[in-house]
Amino acid sequence: MSRDVILWAGAGQIGMAITRRMGYGKKIIVGDKKKENAQAIAKIMNEAGFDVVPIQMDLSSRESIRGLIAEGQKYGEISMLINAAGVSPSQAPIEAILKVDLYGTAVLLEEVGKVIAPGGVGVTISSQSGHRMKQLTPQEDELLACTPAEELLKLEMLQPENIRDTLHAYQLAKRCNEKRVMAESVRWGEKGARINSISPGIIVTPLAIDEFNGPRGDFYKNMFAKCPAGRPGTADEVANVAELLMSEKGAFITGADFLVDGGATASYFYGPLKPAEK
Repeated sequence: MSRDVILWAGAGQIGMAITRRMGYGKKIIVGDKKKENAQAIAKIMNEAGFDVVPIQMDLSSRESIRGLIAEGQKYGEISMLINAAGVSPSQAPIEAILKVDLYGTAVLLEEVGKVIAPGGVGVTISSQSGHRMKQLTPQEDELLACTPAEELLKLEMLQPENIRDTLHAYQLAKRCNEKRVMAESVRWGEKGARINSISPGIIVTPLAIDEFNGPRGDFYKNMFAKCPAGRPGTADEVANVAELLMSEKGAFITGADFLVDGGATASYFYGPLKPAEK
């Protein structure tokens, strides 16, 4: 029997929180670079009454992404995409951040956009970091949005000598995610489908805990202490927004990015987190 299928990339807390909101009655394929992560989270979900198949998937590989799609198509039409895969500035070098978070997300949106069912919807998890960096020119934004995926990493702005550190690489990747969603929403719209992104702030997950314990740990702790919310967020608070975007209540929303950061970015530009003038 054919079923609606959810493709879920990145077996983490945010992806699971969203999938628990949207996945009842659907076949769910979860892919992660570490298959044991996918298996562990699938076990949790299956024991809660969902129907989840875990597979190994490398977001930096077009072939691997196509494998995730092919696995889903065994069960029916692809009706939803939840992309919560990626690496953080403390987890990977510059080249890996660009290959996974920037190139990989672009390829995933492109490939799923080719097969998404009419009425389908997707959400990809970006980051507040994309809102924090210096504004790019309209021409640079258009390059990030529209350059063919296989040419993205050849862009001058993405060459290692033009990237200060892993945080800068991450910011560029997340800015690219936001712009790529805008461009892909036009293509998805031709099939009657929608795609949006969410840019979380500090959300308590294993990835965030790596950051708290990493070289920028004090920076992150200071960030959530001085944001208007005064705390980090939870995966379920991100899922609240995703549920709106992926439901019929969000039917007029596509090509948009939603900043969910407890006001940290506002504080960065206009409050106590504002960097001192040099």
